[in-house]
Amino acid sequence: MIKITNVTKRFGSNISLDNIRCEFKKNESIALMGANGAGKTTLVRSIMGYYHPNDGEILINGLNPIKNRLDVLKHISFVPQLPPPIKLNIKELIEYVSVSAKIDKDFIKYYADEMKLDINSNLNKSFFKLSGGMKQKLLIAISLAKKSSIMIYDEPTANLDPKARDDFYRLLKENEDNKVLLFVTHRLEEVKELINRQIYMDLGKIVTDERL
Repeated sequence: MIKITNVTKRFGSNISLDNIRCEFKKNESIALMGANGAGKTTLVRSIMGYYHPNDGEILINGLNPIKNRLDVLKHISFVPQLPPPIKLNIKELIEYVSVSAKIDKDFIKYYADEMKLDINSNLNKSFFKLSGGMKQKLLIAISLAKKSSIMIYDEPTANLDPKARDDFYRLLKENEDNKVLLFVTHRLEEVKELINRQIYMDLGKIVTDERL
């Protein structure tokens, strides 16, 4: 589903990705690890077409994420480590993603409820003013409701309490079939029951790639 062939990404004189080569296939759950600056976030942003590689090629289901970005993003759910500064209230945000990404609003509310986020009592609250945990729960609910074949989570539980983390991983387990799950994480112990592959990056290279 994701094929990365000899990809190099430079920022000035700094090499963030150094001739990366790997594939992520259906039914793989991958923990992507490494120190800060190892290239993890650059790799994820390149997969989604935010960054243009200097060399090499990335294909998502055979499509280039830069030339065919809208088509590629239809198949990807992404939850960043830091929630974006969205100024819409919850009602407006749900309406926006429902229309723009064709996500069923009832699914969003269902997964929000499963994450113990009371949508109905907070519809008029600005997303920007929500607590970190509430923002993360809503973004996770949207990502699950999208029913994507590729799901990417960058430290998704950083703002979640232990019970919410358990709910999140339970919901992922229930929705993991025929998908690629990619976790950018420093918390290997949390995802060990979900993952079947472990990749460690350092200085823009893949140092180890172990199937579990």
